[in-house]
Amino acid sequence: MRPGLNEPVDVLAIYSKSKKIFKPAILTWHKVDYRLGKIDFYHKTKKGLTTLHHFSMADKDETLYVKLTFNSASLNWTLDEYQFAGQSELSYTT
Repeated sequence: MRPGLNEPVDVLAIYSKSKKIFKPAILTWHKVDYRLGKIDFYHKTKKGLTTLHHFSMADKDETLYVKLTFNSASLNWTLDEYQFAGQSELSYTT
């Protein structure tokens, strides 16, 4: 995984009060839309009074695995980590 990005991204999310669902559905990153699949891992943390929602999931085509964070105070999404399918080595650019 490519960690420590904290890169702002556009996310279309789904929310249903009756089904108690809140999940990212489409990630737009570098002008490419990725339809997201099921959530592999979810947890939330607190930063002061702000709740941060953390999602780990792959796109539906399983070409990209991402870790996303939703800030409930600012309503912003960030891409924290990513890895493309078949990429076994980490590569960092400075």
